[in-house]
Amino acid sequence: MYFAALLARTEDGWEASDTELDDVETLADLIELARAVSKDDDTVLAFIEHEDAWFGVVRVDGEDDPHIYVSDAAAAARSSYGAMLTDELLGRDPDDHDLDSLVDLDGTEDGEPDGAADEPDGDRPVPAGPLGDADILADLGMTAKELKTLDGDALDEIAEMLGCTEVLEAVR
Repeated sequence: MYFAALLARTEDGWEASDTELDDVETLADLIELARAVSKDDDTVLAFIEHEDAWFGVVRVDGEDDPHIYVSDAAAAARSSYGAMLTDELLGRDPDDHDLDSLVDLDGTEDGEPDGAADEPDGDRPVPAGPLGDADILADLGMTAKELKTLDGDALDEIAEMLGCTEVLEAVR
């Protein structure tokens, strides 16, 4: 199963909202959702977590291009929302996927991926391990090195570093 939350940084601190991914089919949908919770072009972090397999952070600052980080690109690429993120990072066309090889949107697998699971359709192989902007949270207090070493309860650890643990727990 997926967990997703949006955390908006405001002058009063962090505000979180539980995020339903049912209506999110593209990265543009996720970014639009993040911008909708922003007040005055505040920083918004979209957290997506797929059990303990991988997590992703999408940072939206006003109208700037989003920054994306995925903890394990190879694992993420085998799930629908993770593929959405890794496709963007690798410059792939999301329509090139064989959807039967991805985990369904509800988080259940629809059969085992074939031997090319680490290299979904496209030219660039998906690396095992982190992918994206590891400095995505550096100005908020979490270094790239700290972010890359997270596993398990990563979103909780990020929230602790950012000082918004209670806010995130309220939507869990």
